[in-house]
Amino acid sequence: MRFLVVGAGALGGYFGGRLLQAGHDVSFLVRPARKTQLAASGLVIHSPAGNAHLPAPTVLLAHQIRQPFDVVLLACKAYDLDDAIAGFAPAVGPETTVLPLLNGLRHLDRLTERFGHRRVIGGLARISATLDETGAVLHLGREHTLVFGEPDGERSERVARIAAAFATARFDSEASDTILQAMWEKWVHIATLASATALMRASVGDIVQAGAGQLALDLLAECSQIAAHNAHAPRAEAIARTRAMLTAEGSTLSASLAKDIDNGLPTEGEHILGDFLRRGRWCTADTVLLPVAYAQVRSYEARRVREREHGAATRQRLAA
Repeated sequence: MRFLVVGAGALGGYFGGRLLQAGHDVSFLVRPARKTQLAASGLVIHSPAGNAHLPAPTVLLAHQIRQPFDVVLLACKAYDLDDAIAGFAPAVGPETTVLPLLNGLRHLDRLTERFGHRRVIGGLARISATLDETGAVLHLGREHTLVFGEPDGERSERVARIAAAFATARFDSEASDTILQAMWEKWVHIATLASATALMRASVGDIVQAGAGQLALDLLAECSQIAAHNAHAPRAEAIARTRAMLTAEGSTLSASLAKDIDNGLPTEGEHILGDFLRRGRWCTADTVLLPVAYAQVRSYEARRVREREHGAATRQRLAA
């Protein structure tokens, strides 16, 4: 089975690297700067589950894709989705399966519009990972799980083949017949954490210490209500897991969206919060905090664009 991993950041680098380590045929679709970095240092993983150094991974730019792959493992940022689709489209043939690991559901709509329902399955990743300053993958916790399955719940032959391949790699995997439910539950979890930590500009532990933990729980209730209106109310164990995360004293956890704001980077706010609100548009009378969090992120994005345009104009004047 030939895998094309779209993106060799923390997510794609970790799971793609583990598949490569297990002896699978894996190629990474990356941008030129990442290709240069991987050519120089290889793909490096630091993890409690075992370190790995893969010195010469197969790395491709979009124009170098020559034939279809069996599985496209999509691990890009949501705001790069359209560019990613244009890049990996030549890798999608009649029998290709596209397995995206993005948060939310907007990407499923976009992928099925482009490639059709029969080529796209659902998926999610449970892992905390980042890249360090050298480009190495840092796995920050113990969990490293891929969950995947047919959106209609069928136990298909292609899911069985992917499950067999994943079972040989050094990460946990689960073929699910309720993948959409699992994706909604993760979306509730991520949207709640992103809203709370971006709105308060603080970690979970700081929010709890400030006595504002109820605000995060109110956000959880709003997000859960939207999921319920979409026939995917989070199950009791999912709610308990998210509540425990939101009320953990001393926790340094904050969402990647909040970290992106702190670092002046683009965010996945539209994908994680904006689309969530649109899918709950008929119950917005009871949704108070989530629109405020989304407005905060949109305001940040508007300011970031303005500042970039101003900087570009200033550089042009200085160069004239």
